[in-house]
Amino acid sequence: MAPPLFHELTDAEKNDLLLAQHEMIERMAARISELESLVGKPRKTSKNSHLPPSKDDFGKGGGRKHVSRNARRPTREGQHRPLAETPDRTERVMAATCGHCGTDVSSQVQRCRHRYDHIDLPPIRPVVTRVELFGGRCRECGRRYRAQAPVGMAPGTPFGPGIRSLLAYLHHSHHVGFERLSRIARELFGLVISEGAIANIFRRMGTCMAAATQAIGTRLLKARIIASDETTTRTNGVTHWQWVFLSKDAVLHRIAPRRAREVAEEVLGGHQPDVWISDRYAGQQELGREHQVCLAHVLRDVQYAIDCGDLAFAPKVRDHLRWAIGVGKRRDRLKDTTLAAYAAKADNVLTRLMRIPIAHPAGKVLLRQIKA
Repeated sequence: MAPPLFHELTDAEKNDLLLAQHEMIERMAARISELESLVGKPRKTSKNSHLPPSKDDFGKGGGRKHVSRNARRPTREGQHRPLAETPDRTERVMAATCGHCGTDVSSQVQRCRHRYDHIDLPPIRPVVTRVELFGGRCRECGRRYRAQAPVGMAPGTPFGPGIRSLLAYLHHSHHVGFERLSRIARELFGLVISEGAIANIFRRMGTCMAAATQAIGTRLLKARIIASDETTTRTNGVTHWQWVFLSKDAVLHRIAPRRAREVAEEVLGGHQPDVWISDRYAGQQELGREHQVCLAHVLRDVQYAIDCGDLAFAPKVRDHLRWAIGVGKRRDRLKDTTLAAYAAKADNVLTRLMRIPIAHPAGKVLLRQIKA
């Protein structure tokens, strides 16, 4: 059966139909606006989001573009290595004969025509110090005595702090394995050291590093302001989380298998700083008496809103943040009254910015993030 025509409906039925159609049009208009905002939406990178730089242009064809061999390259100013300010040695070579006619010029006055540096490494070999501790038998008590070992040369491991530091640097900073460390020591430095000896060196260094880590943690917990962030890292082929805790006087790194809030709570040990600085990750919230969102993260969110097309609200927020960061960089040279005036100005400007009518969807998202 065909539905009744519009003119056949009663007034109440006409009003209900018009209301239903109006609601449907509103929903469709909102959906169209949402879809239009997604068209041409920029991809998130390390400059406008929290993604690490390693994710930039990965697998998106964003690598280096192929340049034809016949294409003309733009000219640019040449670069060269500057001369060393304090060379270890200077070789002054006088010309013996003229390079053109062979005339003897050794007796003529000459001046420097060319100056350059020649850089090389000297042969690196381990320095072996034979330590001989003398002693005898005491005539007073009859007991044997022996001289104390020199500082840093106690008996036990024969490898000094220079070797231990180099091995630790190559292993932890450049991920050189034990077998290759042994080869490098033998082939480059003439030092014979086994993989087991390297493992023993690292095990002994762990005790000293644990004490240094504890001292860093103690200094960290004395700070009023602590900033924190976390990122993934690989440990023995397994994904872990590297946490970093930063204060004015200390930086503490902690490798943990999880990204849980308990990691930060364990480091703090019940301590609650006056201000805690972090991103918006839930595990980083409510760890200080007050919370400050990391301005670097906020700036990337602002940049993403600008990339999405918000040219009214986001640029004003960006300029305001840059001004505040500039004030912060010279706060140690400003008086307390000046800082208080700047703080009041920052609050007033931000309040006015948040009252600006926002039409762009990306600007609305940014406003919600700032209010959160």
